[in-house]
Amino acid sequence: MDFQPTEEQRDLRAGVRNLLAGRYGREALRASVESGVCVDRDLWRELGEAGFFALRLPEAEGGVGLGLPEAVLVFEEAGRALVPGPLVATHLAAGAVPGAAAGTAVVTASDLDGSLVAHWGEADAVLGLPGFASTPAEPVRSADPLTPLHRVASAPMPGDHRDEGALLTAALQAGSALRTLELAVRYAGEREQFGRPIGSFQAVKHLCAEMLVRAELARTAVYAAAVTGDPAETAAAKLLADEAAVRNARDCLQVHGGMGFTWEADVHLHLKRAWVRAEQWRTAAEAEELLAADLLEGAVQRVQRRPE
Repeated sequence: MDFQPTEEQRDLRAGVRNLLAGRYGREALRASVESGVCVDRDLWRELGEAGFFALRLPEAEGGVGLGLPEAVLVFEEAGRALVPGPLVATHLAAGAVPGAAAGTAVVTASDLDGSLVAHWGEADAVLGLPGFASTPAEPVRSADPLTPLHRVASAPMPGDHRDEGALLTAALQAGSALRTLELAVRYAGEREQFGRPIGSFQAVKHLCAEMLVRAELARTAVYAAAVTGDPAETAAAKLLADEAAVRNARDCLQVHGGMGFTWEADVHLHLKRAWVRAEQWRTAAEAEELLAADLLEGAVQRVQRRPE
């Protein structure tokens, strides 16, 4: 089993990074926040044309014919760029909801614990909820300005897609964790105190080193779960990626100091998005329960195999 990306996979990741850098850079991100338009339909179609949503559809059905390992690479880049919108649900809906694969339809899902649904008002369909347009929904204030929420009376969790949704969300979180690490290291090298870059101080070095460890650990777990497809490993990857995204954003904010709270710094947007994603598809409590059950089952099997 090889966990190193192939040359084709690295090229795919670089292509998506270049696409997003040119199409959804910092200015576009800020424009989204100021306009309140979270889903850019033109960008959505461009992502569809690039195969973002049809990545795992068979070629015979108009897709790209790749697998989960390739999907987590492109979702990691989307998380790094902080692209808003129901990327995971639309990807999962490719082939099932008309227009999802091409990016001409925006599909959301009731992936939050409880009755909350993200991007309800911007969606053309809800995964696993036919006739959603006639379903009453009430707007709810969201922590993330680019993830609007609605409270819906009946919004069942799309169970068939839960593991895949959790893994792709973990990939988004890993990308965000890697990006906030980059932001912290860059700022620590530029900002000076007492005539020296703050990155030369041991306390800041330690913060950045811990961010690197968390981000790489999460990325490794996401890659491994994408290769094995094991539900317990997916749960572990979601746990690690949620922790890396939230704690790295907090540490990045710490490195920025007061600057991190201002509108000029992107780190607070990463932190708010990480909080919301940590509640999507599989919460920490659910992932811990799944892992505990898997460990218990493994222990029982080892005892049963032990010779008397």
